[in-house]
Amino acid sequence: MNKTYNNPILPGWNSDPSCTFVKEWDNTFFCTTSSFLAFPGVPIYASKDLANWKLASNALNRPEQLPELSTNGQQNEGIWASTIRFHKGTFYLITSYVSLTKWQPKLLLFTTTNPYDDTAWSDPVHVENPANDIDPDIFWDDDGKTYMALASGIYISEIDVVTGATTEPFKVWNGTGDRNPEGPHLYKKDGYYYLLIGEGGTETNHSVTIARSKDFRGPYEGYANNPILTAKNTENYFQTVGHADLFQDASDNWWAVALATRSGPAWEIYPMGRETVLVPAKWEEGQWPVLDPARGRMSGPLSRTNKHIPGDAPFVDDPDIVDFPPGSTIPKYFAFWRPPKTSLFAVSPPGHANALRISPSRVNLTADNAFQPSVDGLGFVARKQTATLFDYSVDVSFNPTVLNEEAGVSVFLTQLQHIDLGIVNLPDRSGSSLAPMLRFRIEASGKPNTIVPETKVVPIPSSWLGGPIRLMVSATSDSEYRLSAAPASKPKDVKVVGTASAAIVSGGSGPFSGTLVGAYATSNDGNGKTPAYFGRWRYRPVAQEIDGGVFVYPK
Repeated sequence: MNKTYNNPILPGWNSDPSCTFVKEWDNTFFCTTSSFLAFPGVPIYASKDLANWKLASNALNRPEQLPELSTNGQQNEGIWASTIRFHKGTFYLITSYVSLTKWQPKLLLFTTTNPYDDTAWSDPVHVENPANDIDPDIFWDDDGKTYMALASGIYISEIDVVTGATTEPFKVWNGTGDRNPEGPHLYKKDGYYYLLIGEGGTETNHSVTIARSKDFRGPYEGYANNPILTAKNTENYFQTVGHADLFQDASDNWWAVALATRSGPAWEIYPMGRETVLVPAKWEEGQWPVLDPARGRMSGPLSRTNKHIPGDAPFVDDPDIVDFPPGSTIPKYFAFWRPPKTSLFAVSPPGHANALRISPSRVNLTADNAFQPSVDGLGFVARKQTATLFDYSVDVSFNPTVLNEEAGVSVFLTQLQHIDLGIVNLPDRSGSSLAPMLRFRIEASGKPNTIVPETKVVPIPSSWLGGPIRLMVSATSDSEYRLSAAPASKPKDVKVVGTASAAIVSGGSGPFSGTLVGAYATSNDGNGKTPAYFGRWRYRPVAQEIDGGVFVYPK
């Protein structure tokens, strides 16, 4: 019996999904998505019913697992697409780290026997990459051999999961002729080897195509009715649909996940970037899979609702009520931009219970050419924007003494595209002394020719001083953010400081990522050392847009 559900199932920045169903782990679905420079990285989500998902663990949770992630490179470097599979009691997650200084992707194979424990994930095995490409897939054939497929080929090698050694790759299929054949996944069914890939690039020409062969080495025959999933040349709200993975549930129903962007055909405003959608599939014996188009409201043979998933992480669409009590840690679903300099952060330090102390980093969110992430650190921690409309707020206790000391909140896509509201120490009107001011400022150098509001500086009313100030970000529509402030003791005395278009944080230097909202502290390359204390962290999803102008609201 079919039930209705809404896409995206993993809202917010959750791109390049790969999923697997594991009967041995209490009939649970596990999905992973790409994380680029975010840390912890390589998230693994778990669900019992395909509709309710929570973060199970992060495979990349220790800086020493990937020291390269602390390099000051381009904004879309880092961990790209992964594949997750379960084989003989072990979870395997294979992925690639990409630096764009030189195209030489590093292939990494993580393993665990407990997907709910960050610490159980192994250090990665470095897998040889003779094809010099990305998007690794892992596949076990009936003869017990393990194989890896890679993009832009598609190339296949036999691999040793212990040593990372590979055989010389052989090329099996180049897709239907569109550019960027990538994101391969191999399946064996009804005597055929099926090869599922993405084509067309991860923009509005994106599509999912499939081929098959009786012989693993080919030749592979493309399906006559390719692509089997796409939104190109449509007016659909969900665009860029592609990079899919296929799996079954406990009742042998077939499903596919794919990435998609909620932009409509204009493809101009999509701050949450590429998200994960779920579509029902039919795959009859000896036939090709048939997938439903990706839409916001869908119907399929979902099992009954089951939210009994281990772990203390919230579900992906839950609100934040985070008070940083003594003895607690920063939630594992929060994100840093690259591995953090841990000395910049402290939960409930002495004299400041129920607060997160962020000591100022030398650089601000934009940083500079001299920025060394592991040395300087970035005083910034955030969470993903997971709803079209939302309210975010945090209470900031900050008493700056030095010029340009700053603490605030940000809507952040990359270091070259962010919208900030800060409390910053600046000369007062007389110019003879310093005073804390509210400053609304936008960084958009990652998206040239973008028209942005001018920087706005507003004196803080004297009645607000001496207590925490509540800084707020609201997405008031699918295309605009409103940044405002109020004294925490009188939260209704709101002063709107600025508004900004969501186009500023769509695409540009962050074509593969999506928006984060969070808190920062910086000396702005000055002499300031004053820490900021952030308390009463709140994030409330207000509404999810599932079609142009069609919103659904939390129950």
